[in-house]
Amino acid sequence: MKTVIITIALFAISLSLFIVGLRIQRARYRRAQEVLSDSKERYLQALESSTDGLWDWNLLSDTVVYSHRFLEVLGVSPAEFPGKISSLRQRLHPDDADAAWTAIEHHLKERAPFQIEYRLRTQSGAYLWFLARGQAVWDAKGQAVRMSGWIQDITANKERELKLNTALAQINGLKTKLEAERAYLQEEIKFRYNHENIIGHSEGLTYVLYKVEQIAATDTSVLILGETGTGKELVARAIHNLSLRKDNALLKINCAALPSNLIESELFGHEKGAFTGAHARQLGRFEAANGATLFLDEIGELPLELQPKLLRVLQDGEFERLGSSQTVKVDVRIIAATNRHLEEEVRKGRFREDLWYRLNVFPITVPPLRERKEDIALLVESFVEKISKRLGKVIMEIPTSMMNELQAYHWPGNIRELENVLERAVINSSGPKLHLVDELKKPPKEIGKADRTLEDVEREYILRVLEQTQWKVSGKNSASEILGLDRSTLRARMQKLGIQKL
Repeated sequence: MKTVIITIALFAISLSLFIVGLRIQRARYRRAQEVLSDSKERYLQALESSTDGLWDWNLLSDTVVYSHRFLEVLGVSPAEFPGKISSLRQRLHPDDADAAWTAIEHHLKERAPFQIEYRLRTQSGAYLWFLARGQAVWDAKGQAVRMSGWIQDITANKERELKLNTALAQINGLKTKLEAERAYLQEEIKFRYNHENIIGHSEGLTYVLYKVEQIAATDTSVLILGETGTGKELVARAIHNLSLRKDNALLKINCAALPSNLIESELFGHEKGAFTGAHARQLGRFEAANGATLFLDEIGELPLELQPKLLRVLQDGEFERLGSSQTVKVDVRIIAATNRHLEEEVRKGRFREDLWYRLNVFPITVPPLRERKEDIALLVESFVEKISKRLGKVIMEIPTSMMNELQAYHWPGNIRELENVLERAVINSSGPKLHLVDELKKPPKEIGKADRTLEDVEREYILRVLEQTQWKVSGKNSASEILGLDRSTLRARMQKLGIQKL
């Protein structure tokens, strides 16, 4: 009996101790849970404060829970943004929707990291950039059951990035243009011009310079006419140097110097792969001359099939590079030059009439050297001085007889021929006195270039006969007798052709 009592007492004590221990253990567990809950709450608060939104997507029910912060950023209420993934997809920017959904599918299929940037439409209609990261949870069968993650507003950073990319694109564009202009100018340095300035004081040249001053300050297209070697390019440079575009380079292209299959690329540029040998994109002269002046020398030689494209640039200031459909806008002033009679070319169908009218807004005709005889002495002095310095010689004297011979010559090659004759003379002069090498003779009954008009030929022939007869119009051995014309008829022809004794 005593033993039983002792056993019961021990059992009661053990039970009490067990109950006390269980209570202590439960108290500790509650405290642990409270600490854990508090830690989890602090963690979630810290996480949400470090992002602009949390989301949890139940893939089985297709329901999504978004944090309040995310809804605040979008400016929507829970009612306006239901807990469906379609709510998010409807607010994706059209350009980003496919990429965002492809990234989610790739993550769920390949279990690759999910991270993507996309734009979402806010309640105001504006778009904000977000960086989204997420992670899926798979069940024992390998089926994705949910996907959770966070989203961060990166609009400010993205705008800075876009502005930087735009600035870099502009810099690269300017760099490309400068490189094209630099390459062009390097080619131009190799070319020596007739002389630094337009030299002369003849009536014809004075009128040309007057017209240059008239038109220079405008953006009007100019057409410079004249025979080969008369200095049409110098007139073009004078117009550019007096214009508002003078701080930029005057770019030039000779339409007669390039084959027809290359001139389009030179003028308008080409894209990589536009034709065989086009290994890289290249800007044409029109893009390189944007904001400046482009001199189209020998415009009469421009292939007929390219003339509509040039007309479009003149009218609208736009074109497409070879091999591209993207329209390029430019602001280029055009100065064109030709030794052809473009009106005759239009009649023969070799030049577009609409392009001719567009170019012929302000024509300037440069007179040939034979009509500027009073300028020959000035040109000779300038050329001899320049050539002598270049060749390391000293020429002090130009004989009067030589100057008279130079002034009497017809100069079919104009100023260019004069410079060549003088360079040969300087080379062959061993002392300070200039010795002429070339034998300058007037070709008998020369009618000049084949593209001259009948009136030009008639005027020149009558002038030559008048000079030969010392301007004796009638009587024995007179111009009318040599020409076989009645004196009144000759005077009428002289008046019509504008022939006057100076």
